[in-house]
Amino acid sequence: MTDFYTNTYNPDVLSCLANLSNDEVFTPPDIVNKMLDMLPQELFNDPNTTFLDPACKSGVFLREIAKRLLTGLESKNPDLQERIDHIFKKQLFGIAITEMTSLLSRRSVYCSKYPNSKYSITQFDDSEGNIRFKRIKHVWKGEKCVFCGANRKEYERDDTLETHAYEFIHTINSEEIFNMKFDVIIGNPPYQFGVGNDGGNSSKARAIYHYFVSQAKKLNPTYLCMITPSRWMTRSVEGISDEWIDEMMNDRQIKEMHDFLDASDIFAGTPPKGGVNYFLWERGYNGKCKYILYKSASDDSPTSKFDYLNARNVGIVIRDINALSILDKIEKVEDAYAINDTKNFSSFVSPKDFFTNKEVLTSSWKDYSTTKNSTYDIKYYLNKNIHKIEYGWISSMIVPKNEKSLKLNMTIPLSPPGTMEATSENLLRNTAKYDKIKV
Repeated sequence: MTDFYTNTYNPDVLSCLANLSNDEVFTPPDIVNKMLDMLPQELFNDPNTTFLDPACKSGVFLREIAKRLLTGLESKNPDLQERIDHIFKKQLFGIAITEMTSLLSRRSVYCSKYPNSKYSITQFDDSEGNIRFKRIKHVWKGEKCVFCGANRKEYERDDTLETHAYEFIHTINSEEIFNMKFDVIIGNPPYQFGVGNDGGNSSKARAIYHYFVSQAKKLNPTYLCMITPSRWMTRSVEGISDEWIDEMMNDRQIKEMHDFLDASDIFAGTPPKGGVNYFLWERGYNGKCKYILYKSASDDSPTSKFDYLNARNVGIVIRDINALSILDKIEKVEDAYAINDTKNFSSFVSPKDFFTNKEVLTSSWKDYSTTKNSTYDIKYYLNKNIHKIEYGWISSMIVPKNEKSLKLNMTIPLSPPGTMEATSENLLRNTAKYDKIKV
């Protein structure tokens, strides 16, 4: 009888789901269980442990937790139905991201999309149970949502469409959603949505997953475990502040992190560029992070280190562990080479936004000249999807930053369409008299 939950339906059906949209990236059950393995396993033997998934999509997190609790609590409560009722009513809670995913999650967890129906394995008094969905509207200030930064033009919708205003991050007091504290917050939040970049490349889609991480921390759980894209580690992500990245980089409560350079064999459809990671944050822990790097999910010989995420104070996670040894050797000769701009090349290179200040020289910026003259003499390569021409001409006087680099001849390789580097602000070139740098 202890395997009742597994035998009620096929536990692998969720691994077959394809992506439905950018915010509905379903998590495979094997990844969920690897995340659960990071938690102290005695949590699943305690009838008082509470779990929250703040971004339910398929219900797989709650389902896999329920399976462990059903086994872990058997000695304390041998009656299967009593055990089921206690687990689903007192220990497992979820907030769905859309109405459709709320139904899917309840079907996965309760074996019925309506937990007050005769088909549900436990009976609730309402049709939601502990997996709720509430249609939320964005709170607009000008053209942006004050909670998530969504573009008003795209996301101010009528009642027939999803607003993608997620309840967990569209409230000041998220603890009032269930009016309780949680021991474990775990999930795979929505990663991003586009914000008015029609015709532009997908790397400009605005990140939103960091709002879920921050909101979860505010609830002060004992453990926080989430999946996020890994671009924040190298500061090459749109929509996330340097302050948030600095906080993550220097958070010594992050106890363990599994980082995947390639996410294509983890998620179906179009996985996040730059890889993904899942981490364990433990309240009260203050120490180094167990960091494990995989080339892909099938990598059976990952590399690992036990160190702080910002170990060299360089402001990024040095994901390639071999690069650390190289950096150590350089520092023996050049001292603090990595953080001294007078000794390294970092002030002359950037993964993106090298010249732009987010207002001038952006993908949609149009104040360029279509003809060359004595003032507008710098060739500026454009996004042809937006501007319909290959390049224009600009003046050095309007370049917001790093204008000294215009004295150098810079060659920037074109990236495939849709990748981070293939944007107009990264394709500023100058045919000046020096030929010293090729980027």
